[in-house]
Amino acid sequence: MKLLTAALLLLFIAMCLASADGVKCKCSRKGPKIRFSNVRKLEIKPRYPFCVEEMIIVTLWTRVRGEQQHCLNPKRQNTVRLLKWYRVWKEKGR
Repeated sequence: MKLLTAALLLLFIAMCLASADGVKCKCSRKGPKIRFSNVRKLEIKPRYPFCVEEMIIVTLWTRVRGEQQHCLNPKRQNTVRLLKWYRVWKEKGR
């Protein structure tokens, strides 16, 4: 009985850790080129112990596909331009 309780407790802890935001890297695959006008939200998450680089998650909206989230490569020139554009756009109050 004690072994079953210990196993269930370990399973519960593993599930909690797996659902934590910083445990795994969400950006294993990088997203496509994007249009700045389709950007709804931009999130920049710092490096975690399991991620080599910071995560840049962008939420896009299009008429055909609706809302979609993509990860962007922080080293690409297009992503750097997007970050600069988004900061200026946000400062102006949209």
